[in-house]
Amino acid sequence: MSNKVLISPSILSADFAALGQAVRDIDAAGADMIHIDVMDGHYVPNLTIGPAVVKALRPHTNKPFDVHLMISPTDILVPMFIEAGADYITVHPDAGPHLHRTLQSIRAAGVKAGIVLNPGAPVEQVDPVIDLCDQIMIMSVNPGFGGQSFIDSQIEKIAAVRAKIDAHVAKGGQDILLQVDGGVNPVTAKACIAAGATALVAGSAVFKGAGTYAENISALRGDDASEPAKGKAA
Repeated sequence: MSNKVLISPSILSADFAALGQAVRDIDAAGADMIHIDVMDGHYVPNLTIGPAVVKALRPHTNKPFDVHLMISPTDILVPMFIEAGADYITVHPDAGPHLHRTLQSIRAAGVKAGIVLNPGAPVEQVDPVIDLCDQIMIMSVNPGFGGQSFIDSQIEKIAAVRAKIDAHVAKGGQDILLQVDGGVNPVTAKACIAAGATALVAGSAVFKGAGTYAENISALRGDDASEPAKGKAA
């Protein structure tokens, strides 16, 4: 795996009439992961992709599927997304009654598990389950829609979670991807990377121009692209 900061383009910003082609295009353009936003119209005010679509997209790339579940309840649908081909599944701590058990079940199936911190969530939500996390995602917008503006206060949260991950690793714990999702563009990406992010989700910043995906992905990595990123995607 490359030492570059990992870029996980969100297909929420792709042409839904040609998702297979969009996935192939961002794969060829250098995407490290494929970010799939799953919304249920209940936990968030939008409705997007289900497991059948994830399964249909799986043959189009070998890159890891980074599935972000914005659904409640979570547990009933987790097995369906695992069967559909998810490589990472991230869940919101408030979207189910037993977060620890949810993460256990994801990892028991051989899939990498993660949690998501919404903009209003405290960093302490990480503490009881950090040993079960392969990824921690910081939402730098409120979940539910693409194209929102970056919430600057989340930079401090990224740095705080970076410190928690570093302390966890120093004690012999597993390394953890620190991902940022929402309003990521070449300017905000630099701030996220400086604060300790090792993976970035971007939708409109990647898909803003047909034929420019490789340049867009490179711009998101910025000058820090040559620095080693902690917690690589498998």
